[in-house]
Amino acid sequence: MNALQNLFQNKKQNLLSLFFTAGYPQLDSTAGIIAASQKAGIDFLEVGMPYSDPLADGPVIQQSSTLAIANGMTIEILFRQLETLKGKTSIPLLLMGYLNPVLQYGTERFMGKAAACGASGLILPDLPIHEYREEYQTLFEKYNLSPVFLITPHTSDERIKLIDELSNAFIYVVSSAATTGKQQDFGLTQQEYFQRLKSMNLKNPLIGGFGIHNRQTLQQAWQNLDGAICGSAFLKKLAEAPDARKAVEELKKDLGLMVE
Repeated sequence: MNALQNLFQNKKQNLLSLFFTAGYPQLDSTAGIIAASQKAGIDFLEVGMPYSDPLADGPVIQQSSTLAIANGMTIEILFRQLETLKGKTSIPLLLMGYLNPVLQYGTERFMGKAAACGASGLILPDLPIHEYREEYQTLFEKYNLSPVFLITPHTSDERIKLIDELSNAFIYVVSSAATTGKQQDFGLTQQEYFQRLKSMNLKNPLIGGFGIHNRQTLQQAWQNLDGAICGSAFLKKLAEAPDARKAVEELKKDLGLMVE
């Protein structure tokens, strides 16, 4: 069992995850963000691997990716940064990005390094499920990495059940078909979508993302799902705040959460 799976064994609701782009706002920001998030009680983190053509991301994440690359961030540097944190932090980490850089790095080499650095899983939104089953599932299992798949309001029940079968950590519930950072609040359509998922009695926790940025959206997600992921709103705080600790504190205030 990896750290992420252990988290879900011990906490069943009101989970909160943050997404940030490695190498943003500074090349060496990674360690500080991870440490500040753990101290603030964030449940797990998604570490974005910057990519030059992030089509599924909104302008905030696209800009963070562009600046991270300009700062010199690479997969190799990210691995070195994470290696320095081993034994110093315990918050579960997921690496999130696009498949092409993983292929260029070498898939098994990448997974081996990710596991050695303490990552619990990977989120690769453009990895087709049939390719995962045919080519990559055995590697995920070999290195004890959890695959995380995304679903949207347009995903069929049949596909959702297949994703639930293939998953061993959680299912990433995209709140709408829009790119990241576009959702203002969750209307009736999104809430009916959340209720549909809840009624399916899936075995994996449901964690909602895309649009979590204030108390209302967080509470709506928590009322219907097992947890929530905050990305674009956190990146904005990182750009504005003097340090990672302050950024996490300001975000928690916006989400209506107590700052310790």
